Amino acid sequence: MRHAGGTRLLIDVIGVQDPARVTMLQNWVEEAARATRLPSGRYPLESATVEVREIASRDPSPVPWGQTNRRDGVSVQLYVRSDATLEQLRADWTAVHEFAHLAHPYLGERGRWMAEGLASYHQNLLRARAGLLPPEDAWRRLDAGFRRGEASRATGALATLGRRRGATMRVYWAGAAYWLEMDLALRRDHGTSLPKVLDGYARCCLDGLAHVEPEAFARELDRIAGTDLFARRHRDYASMDAFPSLDASYRALGIERERDGLRFVQDDPRAVDLRHAMTASDTTE
Repeated sequence: MRHAGGTRLLIDVIGVQDPARVTMLQNWVEEAARATRLPSGRYPLESATVEVREIASRDPSPVPWGQTNRRDGVSVQLYVRSDATLEQLRADWTAVHEFAHLAHPYLGERGRWMAEGLASYHQNLLRARAGLLPPEDAWRRLDAGFRRGEASRATGALATLGRRRGATMRVYWAGAAYWLEMDLALRRDHGTSLPKVLDGYARCCLDGLAHVEPEAFARELDRIAGTDLFARRHRDYASMDAFPSLDASYRALGIERERDGLRFVQDDPRAVDLRHAMTASDTTE
C-alpha cells in the first residue's frame, strides 16, 4: 500500500515468485504513480488498485499492454514482459499513461478523445516533471505523437470517432493538442495550470466510477479555473473533421519544427520560461 496526501494506491504483483523481482516491480510502479501525483501531493483518486502481471511476449515493448478498469473499483492493469529489466521499464511510458487516466471520470465514447488525449498529453511531460525523462526529449516525444495524429486519414468529427478502426492516432493526439492548448492558456493568461485545475477537480468532484458527459466535465473544469476555456474549445474540437493546428501552441512555447525534429528557441524569455515551467515539478512533497 502506498499513501500520498491522504490517498492510497494498492500495488499487487500477481503470479511472480521471485521476491526480488516482486520488489523491483513494486518500486517501478510506485515511481510511475508518483510521477502522476497532483500539485497538492495526492493521487487523483482516494483509492485505486494496480495489478501487475508478467507475460511471455515477443512484443519489443517492456509493457505490451496496459488498461484502466472502472468496474467494482478503479484499477490499473499492467502486463509486463517477463524478461523486462528495470531500466527498460523506467524508460517506458505505458504505466504513466494509464495512471494519468485516474485524473478524469469515465467520459464515454463521445469523450474518448478527451480521455485518451489527456493521458497522451501527460505520458511524457509528467515523466519529465518527475526527472524520468529530459525535458527536450519529452517535447520531442509529444511532437512525434502529434505527427502520427496528423498522418491519420480518419475522417469525421472528432467526437464521433470513438474506437473506429484506423482512427486511434487522430483520437489520441488531437485530444492531446486540446489539453496542450488548455494548459498553455491557463498558464499564460489565468495564473494557474492544468495540473492545478485537475487537482481542484479531484478534491471536489472526481468519482472514478462515475460516467460524466464530456461537456459536463469541461464545464466543471471551467468553474474551477474561473474561465470558459474548456467548454468553448471542447465544442470546437469535438466537431473538428481535421487535425487541429499546433502553430499557436508551438509559437507560445518557442518550438519550431524541423524536418525530423524540433528546434527550441532560446531568445524569447517568456517562451523559455513557459516551456520550462511545463516540465518542472509543481508537486508539494
